[in-house]
Amino acid sequence: MINFREVTETNQMIEKENLDVRTITMGISLLDCADPDLGHCCEKIYDRIVKSSCNLVRVGEEISTDFGIPIVNKRISVTPIALVGASCCRTEEDYVQIAKTLDRAAHDVGVNFLGGFSALVSKGMTASDELLIRSIPEALSVTELVCASVNLGSTRTGINMDAVRLMGSIFKETAQKTADRDSLGCAKLVVFCNAPDDNPFMAGAFHGVTEADRVINVGVSGPGVVKTALESMHGKSFAELCETVKKTAFKITRVGMLVAREASKRLDVPFGIVDLSLAPTPAIGDSVADILCEMGLEQAGAPGTTAALALLNDQVKKGGVMASSYVGGLSGAFIPVSEDRGMIHAAECGALTIEKLEAMTCVCSVGLDMIAIPGDTPDTTIAGIIADEMAIGMVNAKTTAVRVIPVIGKGVGETVEFGGLLGHAPIMPVNRYDCSEFVNRGGRIPAPIHSFKN
Repeated sequence: MINFREVTETNQMIEKENLDVRTITMGISLLDCADPDLGHCCEKIYDRIVKSSCNLVRVGEEISTDFGIPIVNKRISVTPIALVGASCCRTEEDYVQIAKTLDRAAHDVGVNFLGGFSALVSKGMTASDELLIRSIPEALSVTELVCASVNLGSTRTGINMDAVRLMGSIFKETAQKTADRDSLGCAKLVVFCNAPDDNPFMAGAFHGVTEADRVINVGVSGPGVVKTALESMHGKSFAELCETVKKTAFKITRVGMLVAREASKRLDVPFGIVDLSLAPTPAIGDSVADILCEMGLEQAGAPGTTAALALLNDQVKKGGVMASSYVGGLSGAFIPVSEDRGMIHAAECGALTIEKLEAMTCVCSVGLDMIAIPGDTPDTTIAGIIADEMAIGMVNAKTTAVRVIPVIGKGVGETVEFGGLLGHAPIMPVNRYDCSEFVNRGGRIPAPIHSFKN
């Protein structure tokens, strides 16, 4: 039970420190929607999504009103579509048709995003996987709410470099297809190493094949709460700093558990996990970069940034598992550039580079996220950036990701406006040296020796 003192603290966190439940995400299995006829498959997919989630938005709003807790997004994740569409999709256009069906269902039930236009190709690509991947640029250009993701590697299987090279081209083509919207399509596309099956956050959410028919996963976020808690810690030791972050994360996770259990009960859908990720927004006081500065850095990107982020990420996880036995997803600190006011400022003033962000991804929850790069960046360079990040995830047995946006028609020194939670970002320079011979080799980078644990 949550006592009166905790209620008072929670109200303070909500009213003054930007605490919110970032998303209630319903995972829906579409495995039995597979059908050799594309039309029938699309009908089954639409009916399953609408029937399963028709009350999701209403229940989320009711919980928000009843408990006074902001619930920012209501979302859906589905079984990776490459698995569902394999029985009926023979062309890229067939997969685009499924994407349109997903988009129509998402609009009709009123959710913010739907994730799962995905393929899992860490070891190799089937013909269906490759068709879906090649359909992504068109699919994201003709839909609004659909998000796509591709898992390119894992600690157990290594890195599929054929898929990495292909995704370099897919990012570029997606950017070109949505050039009239500042290449916004790439904001809905992410690649992973070690992608989790239960991530409620977009653009990488999908409903894993080991999950039940339906499940409720909740993502909580509170960078502002952590920053406020650290304002009284100047000059204190690292031990005291860690305890403060851990206790704060515990309180935030308790809020997530309350919402998750209530949503599970009202929707009659099993509860899955709480993802305690410090996911920032462009709002003032809701920045992971500001937390790092509160620890004693002049700017995010200064010497010591990676150590500070490692401390933050670890204590957030420790506090979360104290509050719930079902902490999952990503859970830690996100460092998306365009969505974090402090990161934006650090990038604009030169304190933060892509190389520094890459170092930070070794210790945070995800990877290179929402980074705008010049529109003329070669697709082989994008593939090289992806390969580097996949290697960090593979060797360190952690989830890493890349969501870069080559903004067509813009270069270093310019900015791009995405709006809403996606924010805005400066176009960041990329390393100008060529890696095409390396990424064009083809094949697979083998798993590291520590992957053999059986």
